[in-house]
Amino acid sequence: MKVLVIGLGGVTNGGKTTLAEMLKKMLPNCDTISQDDFFKPESEVETDERGFKLYDVLDALYMDEMVKSVHNWMKNPSSSGVMTETQNTCDNLKMTEDVYILIVEGFLLYNYEPLNELCNRRYFFTLPYEECKRRRSTRVYEPADTPGYFDGHVWPMYLKYKKELEENASNIVYLDGTKSQDELLSFVCSDIMQELKKLRE
Repeated sequence: MKVLVIGLGGVTNGGKTTLAEMLKKMLPNCDTISQDDFFKPESEVETDERGFKLYDVLDALYMDEMVKSVHNWMKNPSSSGVMTETQNTCDNLKMTEDVYILIVEGFLLYNYEPLNELCNRRYFFTLPYEECKRRRSTRVYEPADTPGYFDGHVWPMYLKYKKELEENASNIVYLDGTKSQDELLSFVCSDIMQELKKLRE
């Protein structure tokens, strides 16, 4: 039994969760883990001098727990209740029957080395500033974004971690979050197929 761990990282509101859900429906033996499930409670998240809760940093997350969840899945993927029935729209899916796929999605995956090193394939969503701000303004968060939060914390942290990534991480495939969901799905799907072929060689 083989496992493939796919990372879907990058900018807030870039389309990570949507793509993860679409892939899960299409790929056999596929499961997802979302970084959003590992946020610390609000009381444990630091506040800066401007009163902004610092959610967009690694310290706001239980990263060790997230890595542990990925390890646990890798040890026994078939017991995780993964879906084996799919809407097969990826090509050649018969060849994936003995492979289990985990999609790990979140905004900060590759800046934490213990998690980064578990990924066989790394995708990173990007968005231009204006589009990202527009999408973010349409979403409801708990706790809600305070005025100035996007410009004061969210966007600067995205740029900081992206720069860090460009300097240190390798084998990152950048995805343009302004492209249509179908286009992104088609590209990532065929890319994953190539990975699966390599696994079986």
